[in-house]
Amino acid sequence: MAFAPQDPRIPDPSDPVIDEGRVDYVPTPISVTRARQHATRLVAEWGHPALADDAALIVSELATNAVRHARIPGRLFRVQLTLTKTRLRIAVSDPRGERLPRPRHPSPRDKHGRGLLIVHALAARWGVRERTVGKEIWAELDLTSSPAQADP
Repeated sequence: MAFAPQDPRIPDPSDPVIDEGRVDYVPTPISVTRARQHATRLVAEWGHPALADDAALIVSELATNAVRHARIPGRLFRVQLTLTKTRLRIAVSDPRGERLPRPRHPSPRDKHGRGLLIVHALAARWGVRERTVGKEIWAELDLTSSPAQADP
């Protein structure tokens, strides 16, 4: 697991935020689907359709973990996407700060336990940030090229 070079709450003047979107969800399985679809649409609208599938998969894995392992009745989880000049940051916050994620090494027969391995494989960096209440699991995708240009 890699940690951010600086606190993500402090803006980096050399890498300004271009766009941001966040949605709070009820911790149910349908919310994972909705979060994934929202991420796909948002990343494409921001001009980075080549990153949309990876972003959607990361959101899906992190949101699934929030629903399965960090659910507290009456509490929401948040999915936040932040686009800067150089990266797309995906963060999922949940209310269970005492349950920190760790990658597992499931056997081929295990049906679960690969989510963080997938995040690790797709993301340039990822990590966990403790919050006053709960935690935030984040992953970053580097922007390898300029945004797709819309047709005139």
